Amino acid sequence: MKNSLLYFLFFSLTTIVSAHELSGTVVDQDNIPIDGVGVFNKTTGGYTYTNVAGYFELDDISVGDLIIINSLGFKTQEITITENQLDANINIILEEAAVSLDQVVIVSKVNALSQLVNIDVKANPVKSSQEILRKVPGLIIGQHAGGGKAEQIFLRGFDIDHGTDITIDVDGLPVNMVSHAHGQGYADMHFIIPETIENIDFGKGAYYANKGNFNTAGYVDLKTKSRIDDNQLSLEAGMFNTIRTVGMFKITEGDNSNAYVASELVLTDGAFESPQNFNRLNLMGRYNFNNHEDQELSLSISHFQSKWDASGQVPQRAIDQGLITRFGAIDDTEGGNTSRSNFWVNHSKQLDEHSKVKSKAYISKYDFELFSNFTFFLEDPVNADQIRQKEDRTIIGAETVYEHSVHVGDHDSQLRYETGLGFRYDDVNDVQLSRTKNRQELLERLAYGNVDELNGYGFLNLTYKKNKWTINPGLRLDYFKFDYVNLLSETYDSKSENKIFVGPKLNVIYAASPNLQIFGKTGIGYHSNDTRVVVANSGEDILPAAYSADLGAIIKPSKKLVVNAALWSLFLEQEFVYVGDAAIVEPSGKTRRYGVDFGLRYQLTDWLYANGDINYTYARSTEEPEGQDFIPLSPDLTSSGGLSFRDLGNFSGGLNYRFIKDRPANEDNSIVAEGYFITDLNLNYAWNNWTFGVIVENLFDQEWNETQFATESRLLNEPNSFEEIHFTPGTPFYLRGKISVSF
Repeated sequence: MKNSLLYFLFFSLTTIVSAHELSGTVVDQDNIPIDGVGVFNKTTGGYTYTNVAGYFELDDISVGDLIIINSLGFKTQEITITENQLDANINIILEEAAVSLDQVVIVSKVNALSQLVNIDVKANPVKSSQEILRKVPGLIIGQHAGGGKAEQIFLRGFDIDHGTDITIDVDGLPVNMVSHAHGQGYADMHFIIPETIENIDFGKGAYYANKGNFNTAGYVDLKTKSRIDDNQLSLEAGMFNTIRTVGMFKITEGDNSNAYVASELVLTDGAFESPQNFNRLNLMGRYNFNNHEDQELSLSISHFQSKWDASGQVPQRAIDQGLITRFGAIDDTEGGNTSRSNFWVNHSKQLDEHSKVKSKAYISKYDFELFSNFTFFLEDPVNADQIRQKEDRTIIGAETVYEHSVHVGDHDSQLRYETGLGFRYDDVNDVQLSRTKNRQELLERLAYGNVDELNGYGFLNLTYKKNKWTINPGLRLDYFKFDYVNLLSETYDSKSENKIFVGPKLNVIYAASPNLQIFGKTGIGYHSNDTRVVVANSGEDILPAAYSADLGAIIKPSKKLVVNAALWSLFLEQEFVYVGDAAIVEPSGKTRRYGVDFGLRYQLTDWLYANGDINYTYARSTEEPEGQDFIPLSPDLTSSGGLSFRDLGNFSGGLNYRFIKDRPANEDNSIVAEGYFITDLNLNYAWNNWTFGVIVENLFDQEWNETQFATESRLLNEPNSFEEIHFTPGTPFYLRGKISVSF
């Protein structure tokens, strides 16, 4: 026993003595520091990232350790530690290279899959604002109501509607709208110009302390470019009277600062018999300052406006009876207009090698007006059932996060913590639902009022790394203040409620080997309910919790292949849902979801890249009898993927698919929403600084329904109403040509 104790003490002291640190700076070929470069110890599993000055420190270094320095778009470097490099400061120069899967190193990071999706983005860039979200594995979207309305989102067995159970940000600017005139969490991403997107960060489940409202099924953070390499002009033209132009121009460029502007104009009539008369204008400006030592600042401004006509969702029986075609309309006076103007600031200050402060602030001015008719003549057989939803909103918010890392023991492990404070305030005026006729005549106001909603929050995130283990506990505290003034009341009618939500998180990651990572995640998230629900229910059941857990692995058996898999579960508490289309509150019971995610990325050759994801979900209500417990529109099987190629002579392009299986449209599955399998193609030819391209949506001209709902409706002169599938037809074969020039 005594000998064993002495051996243990000797071994421990030897370990402490042999633990060393490696520090250094990573720059590009122009000697400019590179932020966010991964520095990975393949021997121990330890990793770190460079800061704004390109500086890094990596603990627990020993002679013979293999260090990998990697970043997308640069050649990966490997260094074997020698005696002279222990506790030394080294300088590393990375060479630019085409993006490839072998540049990805699987480290024990909570959202490690994001770097794989960014390979997808670089290999086959997004060509529309719809495609932005399609890059997230397992996420399916559908457009309806003329192209100007936010997409319908499906993820992990949720019909998220327009954003109720996924939180979306752009450079820290929130996209989701609370207490929106049309639906809670409404996330209109059309103010983003696709060509400005740099990368995507995402996570599924409610495991992230720095994510709050709507983070139940997951989150998506988009990062736009801080600078552009070249000026660019492009023009697209194609079927259905479609024209799209994009311009990106440098304003100034220096060693430490740069600025650019970007613009987008889209015009189309769509495939419908009644022209959509759709137009969208986007403008964006960005100034970025980086002293490459300890500070980075970006100032951004954007404006978006859009208007459109729509043919709406059509009932299947009208097509079966020959009253209309698939692309016809029962009421073609639907449509709307919307705009959003944003100003946001992001600032990062490196206090020292171990401390950093990140801050952001934003203000948005937003307006929205939508005309819809889902039930035709069900409620009003004379004037029809058109409704108008409208609001005028201002959003103000700010957040500051302090990060600090400390060495634990004698540089054999590391503890990093971040703590943040922030707020968001929504001032929504004249939010309303009205019955109208031909978009002109006001028949009746069903709801009309002013909303003031404040969300203040704080969070603490700890990350402890030792050898092959990463342990990440977190805690988030949210405070909500809901105020609603009912303008329909004859006398002043103001109601107010407040609520606090506490959400713990825990992520544990084990890097079993440089090619295998196993993770377990658990956490409690929530989505807030509409302020009108909150005051109607006296503050009861207004922040329903979501309890979720993941168990999975990421495997990289070779430099060219990465496989990921996860088992997950999610339980959602009782909630009350405000139905913006009817101005009523509907209770929705507890639900449970179980699922499996599987993904694969394979760099077949230097020029050919493949990716694919398949996702299965079992989703049921827990408070309904068997057979009556289906969750309407919840998809149980989805898949997406594709092949992309580049540098094949002067050619590049990609072939992509998306699939969704038939799914229940009502609680007893007696009405079914049909699935689909759609294939898209893009092909480009580069000649000097010119690029000529072809974009084809629905390559095989499949007949498919993009969005579907089980709806009760009545047509003109019908004696009775019917409940059946109402749908927006998916785009048929859709060809566009593109020409762009950079200078």
